[in-house]
Amino acid sequence: MRVRHHVAVFTAVVVLGLSPSLVAGQDRQYVEPVMAGDTVSLPFSEAVLVGNTLYVGGTVGMLYQQVPETAAEEARLLMEYLQETLADADMTMDDLVSVQVFCSDLAAYADFNRVYRTFFTREYPARAFVGAEVLGGLRFEVTAVAVRR
Repeated sequence: MRVRHHVAVFTAVVVLGLSPSLVAGQDRQYVEPVMAGDTVSLPFSEAVLVGNTLYVGGTVGMLYQQVPETAAEEARLLMEYLQETLADADMTMDDLVSVQVFCSDLAAYADFNRVYRTFFTREYPARAFVGAEVLGGLRFEVTAVAVRR
């Protein structure tokens, strides 16, 4: 079991795994799937794999329901959780093709970049860094798309 840290998910503990299902002729696999009609969980799955493409939902860097003290620590946790989600789909950070970073404090841009750089060994993915309010008092939230090399 592993604790995942999503926006507003402060107490969820879930069992990880990919659950295949056939939808509209495309084989889809879900990382931490949430079923429609589930009124306990938030209404989204962590990631969805369609073919060789993984769509990753909002990921944040929270530890034990606490916002880290520094932007760098929060960025590191976020990137580690993103890396774990990719690993759950047998992918790596170098499979990322697009990343969107939402940031509540644009002064943390340099801190985020210092951490972000350390998670890649090949080309960087395309990326947007957008000023936005992030739930839970966090500084960052990331969504991403990865395509298996």
